[in-house]
Amino acid sequence: MTEAERIIGTPDTPEAAGAGPEQDQTARSRGRRRVAVLFTVAAFAYALDLISKMIVVAKLEHHEPIEIIGDWLKLEAIRNAGAAFGFGEAFTVIFTVIAAAVIVVIARLARKLYSLPWAIALGLLLGGALGNLTDRLFRSPGVFEGAVVDFIAPKHFAVFNLADSAIVCGGILIVLLSFKGLDPDGTVHKD
Repeated sequence: MTEAERIIGTPDTPEAAGAGPEQDQTARSRGRRRVAVLFTVAAFAYALDLISKMIVVAKLEHHEPIEIIGDWLKLEAIRNAGAAFGFGEAFTVIFTVIAAAVIVVIARLARKLYSLPWAIALGLLLGGALGNLTDRLFRSPGVFEGAVVDFIAPKHFAVFNLADSAIVCGGILIVLLSFKGLDPDGTVHKD
């Protein structure tokens, strides 16, 4: 079993367990619904991120920050060529390739998904990765070198965007699901 299969999971298919055709059809239908949830959550997270960045670029970039909660929370448009907290600005191409790889892995392994919470978590990761990948591909200074638009600026913390929030929320959910012993294929294990 590969590391990706261990993380994403491989379901015990009804065919392998000797299940009848009715159970097989039910399992496939359940799996399709989970995949639909994954891609719906991803599309929603991606759309929110894309729309918010378009508004920020049009209305906030090159303007004074907007204070939401005093100086504790502001909206401030910045371009981030690096990873979280602005680290690794010289490695934009590497971050682009990593984001693309994450997207491909999630999309390919989605057919093995039978858990609703995992579908939501992976959908958040996929939507967030797509949001930041879009910036890296299509924003200046050029393809694979684009700077991500960040705009949520809490005091004493890094400036981030909705894609980053989706990735973090998806990651936290995956950690919680793993601690609870719930696998992506819907099985529960006790380690």
